[in-house]
Parts: sequence; C-alpha cells; structure tokens
Amino acid sequence: MYQPPAFREDRLEILCDLIRAHPLATLVTHGASGLAANLAPFTLVTGHNGANLLRAHLAKANDQLADLRQGCEALVIFQGPQAYISPSWYPRKKEDGKAVPTWNYIVVQAWGRPRVIDEPAWLLAQVDALTTQQERDRAEPWSVGDAPESYIAGLIKGIAGLEIPIDRMEGKWKASQNQPALNRAGVVAGLRRLDPTSSMAAAIEQAG
Repeated sequence: MYQPPAFREDRLEILCDLIRAHPLATLVTHGASGLAANLAPFTLVTGHNGANLLRAHLAKANDQLADLRQGCEALVIFQGPQAYISPSWYPRKKEDGKAVPTWNYIVVQAWGRPRVIDEPAWLLAQVDALTTQQERDRAEPWSVGDAPESYIAGLIKGIAGLEIPIDRMEGKWKASQNQPALNRAGVVAGLRRLDPTSSMAAAIEQAG
C-alpha cells in the first residue's frame, strides 16, 4: 500500500482497534480463475499462541472457498471513516488560491495464509463470537442460543470457517496531517457542519 510518511500508521494497538471498530472487510484472493473479492465480517483474536488471527465464515456455495483451500496468501482490507474534503474549507486558500479537493480515509490491510475449517464446533464458536461482538452494546443483546438448536445446526452445515494468521499489517490514516493547523481546523468545522458526529472530523483532531 502506498504510505507517505505523514499518513503511515504502524502502532499495532491502533490497527487492531480499527479492525474491531470496522469488522466488515474485503477479502481478496488470487486463484486459478483470477482475482476474487468478497465482503465478510471478521473477528480478531490477539495473542493467540503468540500470533494475531482473523476469523470469519463464508457460505459453502461461495466460489472463493476453492482459492482459500489452496492456502494461497489472502489480503483482508478493513475500511474506516472516509470523507470528501472540499478546498473551500481551507482558510489559507484565500492567500494564494492554491488548493484542490482531496479524499480523507482510514484503512488497514492484513496479509496471511488462510486455513479453511469445516468443524461444526469451531463454526458455532465463531458465529457466537461474531454475534457477541456486534450485540454487546445493545440494551437487550441477541445471542445464538436464542434460536432453536436444530435451526442453528442446519445453518452451520451451509458455511465454512476461515482462519488467517496475520503475517503483516499496514495502516494508512489520511486525515489532513499534511495541512497546517488552520486548514485542519477548517476541515473539521466543514465536516461537522455536514454531520455533527463525523468520525473523520474526530480522526483529524486525533491525528493533529
């Protein structure tokens, strides 16, 4: 991934936090039929026998499973906040007019060699972990145990598990770090006029 120094993020805890906050990722593989990409929600397991793991499940009818079973390297892309940045938000553009639009975004890419898992107990545990991750902040969280056991068992038969030990991760936080403080403040104000809860505005403040 292209990473200008101003936007490079290498801190493991920051990368892991982004994955947990934005678990729906693009899974990219290359196999006999060429490139394949699918969206899937992942859970992250840190420190598992000294390694970090990504876990997910896919429908058995998904053609990408054939590539994954070959054990070829996979790329998983987690997309965080993103926003179009208008040059009209830069106060300093009034000095010389030298300003153009850009796009701010946050992304984490992870690489590893996948293992496909068909064990029902593993699949049930993965589905339960993913559900718990997404339901934990709800007033009345739903759990896998709320559905009939036979119903869940039937659905488990239609999926395959995926475990990817992470060999390397890269992060890119493009959050106006290359702009002077006055322009960064203008971008934050512009984003918050559009959305008072803008995640990108918060990211710019943190990066600054």
